[in-house]
Parts: sequence; C-alpha cells; structure tokens
Amino acid sequence: MEQLLKVSNLQTGFSKDGQVQKILHGIDLQVNKGEIVGLVGESGSGKSVTSLSIMQLLQGTSGKIIDGDVNYKGVDLLSLKESAMRKYRGKELSMIFQEPMTSLNPVVKVGKQMREIIMLHLNYSKDQAHKHAISMLESVGIPRAADIMKGYPHELSGGMLQRVMIAMQISCHPSLLIADEPTTALDVTIQAQILQLLKDIQQSTDMGVLFITHDLGVVSEICDRVVVMYAGRVVEELPVDRLFEDARHPYTKGLIQSIPKIGANKRKLFSIAGTVPSPRNMPTGCKFAPRCEYAMDICRQKEPDLLPSKYGKSRCWLESTGEEEAYERELSYRD
Repeated sequence: MEQLLKVSNLQTGFSKDGQVQKILHGIDLQVNKGEIVGLVGESGSGKSVTSLSIMQLLQGTSGKIIDGDVNYKGVDLLSLKESAMRKYRGKELSMIFQEPMTSLNPVVKVGKQMREIIMLHLNYSKDQAHKHAISMLESVGIPRAADIMKGYPHELSGGMLQRVMIAMQISCHPSLLIADEPTTALDVTIQAQILQLLKDIQQSTDMGVLFITHDLGVVSEICDRVVVMYAGRVVEELPVDRLFEDARHPYTKGLIQSIPKIGANKRKLFSIAGTVPSPRNMPTGCKFAPRCEYAMDICRQKEPDLLPSKYGKSRCWLESTGEEEAYERELSYRD
C-alpha cells in the first residue's frame, strides 16, 4: 500500500501559567492510500489534539508541537510555513469537524462558503465553482442542491449540515480525510447514512481516512485498522478484523466489554473504573495502571513501550511478563 501519512513521535503541549503541559506523548501512526484507520479512546485521550496537530490548526490557542514528525507523501508538514501549509490544507488534506454548526460561518450562505474553497484550491471561476459545488452537494445525497446553496447553515438540519461539510471537504479531491467524530451529534438513522456515505466516497476515490471516534461499534463497521489512545499515548494497534477476538491491552478489552450486548437484559453494563488521569497529575509507570485490575508492581513503577503483539502492537507489561495467559483465562471466565 502507498503510504500517505506517517506520524512519528508527535508531542504536543499547551501553555498555562508560564509552563508547557504535554498532552501528546510520542504518537506514532500511519494511514495508507485506500485505508480507513480508526483512532479511538475516551474523551481526554488526545484524539482531537492529534488531528489538530497533524493539520497544524493550533494557531490561536496556547498549544504548540514540541517534537516529532508529520510526513505527508514525503513532505514534512511541520517544516512548512503557514502560507505553504494552506496549499495542502483543504486540497491535499481535509478535515470534517465534530460540530458542523460551529464549523460553518452562520452568517454566510452555504454556496459562498463552498465556492471559496473550490476557487482557492482548484482555480475555478465563480460560475465553475458554483456548478462544481452543486454537483458535490448532489453527490452526497442532498436534494434541491441549488436551493441549499442559497440558504444559511442555521436553516438546515444536523444531518444536512454534516453532508454539506463532507461535500465541502471532498470538493477538492483530497488524498487524506480526517473525520473527527462526524456523527456524534446525529441520531442513529442519520448516523448510519453518514457512515455509509463516507465509506462509499472512500471506496470510489481511494483516499485515506483517519476516522476519530469513541465508538468501537462504528469502528467495526467502516475501519480497516484501529489505533487505541489513552492519556495521550497509543496503547494498542491492530487490524479491525482481529479487534474483538485478539485485543491484548486491558484498556482495549475494557472498551470492548463496555459495548451493550443484545439479550443481556439482566446483566449489569460493564464500565471501566475511574477516569482518564489529568495531564497535570499523571501516575508513575503505566498510565492505565490505577484503573487496571491486572496491574502488577512493575506496572506502577515503569511505563511499558509499544511493542509488537500477536497481530499488532500493545503497550502492556502483560505481553512481556508471561502473564497474558492468566489474564485471558480470567476474561474468558468473566464473559
């Protein structure tokens, strides 16, 4: 597979009270052409900060990239000045944000917002951009596209707004699309439609997609590979077809167990004890150890590296201490 994006040792921090608090601690991931990679984890795990760092959209915040590499088709994006980055952002790399209502300008008509990005990156005339925008809206299943172009964002439903955002972000035919929880605010029916739409677009254009979510059910539907984050670190990576059977990290296992099961009406819903630690008060050793019922002494003393596991990678001492068999037996008994 052709590699589109390779992120290596990405470290991002935010300044507060004159001190830089690190949020991302050496993120490594890659996205290939024609591949959908899921980036999952609880709120506060660093998923959105990772995407904003890749797109270099931390301007106007106290955030800054401390170290690492973001390589897109052989180009080091972190070495580019803002003027050069703008030529990539929106054309080569696009991003769908969580809330379309806050991402679109509420006082500018939909058509004008769509034409701007098309005219900027494709050098179309206003008439050409207008026709292209209408065709893109139609391609994402929006009826009366010409009329929608004349309307304002607040006149559209959440599902229609998300379709507009998708049409806008794919209008310049990007090679890589980052989708940051694009279905969070939508009802189940519309969510399914948007997911199928993204899958269809990805298959027809062969673009790479980094799909950010907290929902493993969604990941299992559309992703090829999954990267699990916790406390600003990658804790596991493996193919989606091995996720539910061969996940190695206790955190990934906990996320899987937390999915409601049909027919388990008398069974208490599983939850992972505790919360994601604050960046200002990270525990020593493995960051998941305070919440892990299988934590050993070494887990509280030294943080494990991200090492190869049976089907991918895992950041867990169980892999290197021979304790994983007992761990698996206990999980099987519990299930």
